[in-house]
Amino acid sequence: MRETPASSLTSREKEILLLVAQGHPNKTIAKMLWLSEKTVRNHITHILGKLHLKSRTQLACYAWQMGWIAKDEGKEES
Repeated sequence: MRETPASSLTSREKEILLLVAQGHPNKTIAKMLWLSEKTVRNHITHILGKLHLKSRTQLACYAWQMGWIAKDEGKEES
């Protein structure tokens, strides 16, 4: 059986991917997860490589297409 790109992500990488997809900047993600911004950047670089994507926007689209986030998730209440 062939491994999908998403199945190669660690639980931490999936957590960060979802936070990126929800629109959180690296600094906020770092504070939320008690990590340095550099560590968050490194995780995002690894995620992009594993999924063969080039940008945070593509990450968000990927997460939405996979059904990992709702269409309106991450939006502020008005």
